Amino acid sequence: MAQLDKVDAVFEGGGVKGIGLVGAVEHLEAAGLRFQNVVGTSAGAIVAALVAAGYSATELRTIMQQLDFQRFTDLSKLDRVPLLGPALSLLREKGLYEGDYFESWLRELLAQAPRKVHTFRDLHMDDETPGSKYFYKLQVIAADISRRKQLVLPWDIRDYGMNPEELDVARAVRMSMSIPFFFEPVRLQNEQGETCYIVDGGVLSNFPVDILDNGKPNPPWPTFGLKLVDRVKDDGQVHEEPSRIRGPLSMLRAMFSTMMEAHDARYIQQKNFDRTIAIPTLGVKTTDFGLRPEKGEALRRAGMEAARRFLAEWDFQAWIQKHRLPEVLGQKAPGPDEMSALM
Repeated sequence: MAQLDKVDAVFEGGGVKGIGLVGAVEHLEAAGLRFQNVVGTSAGAIVAALVAAGYSATELRTIMQQLDFQRFTDLSKLDRVPLLGPALSLLREKGLYEGDYFESWLRELLAQAPRKVHTFRDLHMDDETPGSKYFYKLQVIAADISRRKQLVLPWDIRDYGMNPEELDVARAVRMSMSIPFFFEPVRLQNEQGETCYIVDGGVLSNFPVDILDNGKPNPPWPTFGLKLVDRVKDDGQVHEEPSRIRGPLSMLRAMFSTMMEAHDARYIQQKNFDRTIAIPTLGVKTTDFGLRPEKGEALRRAGMEAARRFLAEWDFQAWIQKHRLPEVLGQKAPGPDEMSALM
């Protein structure tokens, strides 16, 4: 662990539960790790954007401690119509909350960050060539439900006639955190002039932990996944609590949870759990916007402890031997000559 000082990171989405991600970032930074390329979905995109903009873990903690999540639930005039307002908002605007406060809040934070971030032009990696998958320090996952397509931003904004360099970072994150029915989707016109609805990236993949893999047998530094889970058993295995379905609303929540998590959970079991920091969420739900400060602090500390336990057992070279080399060699165990040629 002593020689490891760089890491890429993929941050899972989870709404309010994202406070746990901040705790994990705190411990990783305290351990001497510097973030290189970062990827995020939904709440993970918020944390990833702030990390990419140069905020320290201490600054992130202060931001989260001062944040009033209730202000994210901004209503339009239509929403405020007694009795019928919410239903009309869902029918006409496709979401209960506007998302305008969140976007303005994040845009201001990014502008004040050490890197003074406005568009993705401000997030170049100095040692990468234009067009490289690592050229932008930040990548954000969203979903175009009109075209049934996952979006990796800023790259895929070209499908809508825009230059990735000019994409507003706060706008991209706003797309990624548009939880269906809770926040209004972002509407974009594609090159054919059709209106497309962009929502939370978790609809298609909430945790694309392999997105930064380059296929090389000996990557220069690891990619860590930071995943929000119900709880972790004593043997280190993730335990997901069953959804309790009592009526139409709880059934809808369960359907969205299944849609946003089941595919990623299966994939992690097969390949990527060994590089994933599993952060217990202590019963906090994605849309617990009225979260008490003491519960938020407990969640942050859970993230710190999860990262501490992970790093205590992490062995980068062992991970390469177990996962990367067999993958490159077609699942065949490498011999001594092959090993020397690959390293």
